[in-house]
Amino acid sequence: MNVTQAMKERRSVRAFLPKTPSAQAVHSLIADAAQAASGGNLQPWRVVALAGHALQELTDAIADAQPLPEGGNNYTYPPNLWEPYRTRRFKNGEDLYKTIDIPREDKAARLEQLAKNGRFFGAPVGLLVFADERMGYAQWVDLGIYLQSLMLLATERGLATCAQGYWRRYGDTVERVLKAPEPYKVAYGIALGYEDPSAPINSLRADRAPFGDWAQMRGFD
Repeated sequence: MNVTQAMKERRSVRAFLPKTPSAQAVHSLIADAAQAASGGNLQPWRVVALAGHALQELTDAIADAQPLPEGGNNYTYPPNLWEPYRTRRFKNGEDLYKTIDIPREDKAARLEQLAKNGRFFGAPVGLLVFADERMGYAQWVDLGIYLQSLMLLATERGLATCAQGYWRRYGDTVERVLKAPEPYKVAYGIALGYEDPSAPINSLRADRAPFGDWAQMRGFD
């Protein structure tokens, strides 16, 4: 598989097989992704991989925890989201719930699905990615490059992922359970494992805005 194929095949997977990737495979994935571009070579990421009892300890703690109030870095999206982003987010949500036959008015079922984030959607491996809170906007961009590199490598190696901003809502609990050193804060979680191809929710293929909506070509013949 080449990079172009991995880009086209990578997507957010929300149902996994019970097969656990080997420790070597997970170690190699995390390490190889660190070849990602990083301004000044700061490499502003810190990663903790969890499986087995360590994963269970965290998900049990999250099940009993209260989310942090939204604000600052805890926002998944800006408040009062504007167009065209509001429509894109709305459609993505509706398309997702349609795959599992949850109508918009069934708030309880939607909240139950949302809560599956706290179990990494049943993935056998959970990755927690931290950033030093003293870092700035440019280093968060670098962190995004690392995440994308990791997810593309995972796709190339037959693994599936789902990046989850959800874990920032429980940052205090995650940092306590994992004993994250100060001043590192949770940036993302990533569910990692092997896709369950029979799960209806994995049939979702998010669309993309037309090229002309967000890009321009200038000065070309």
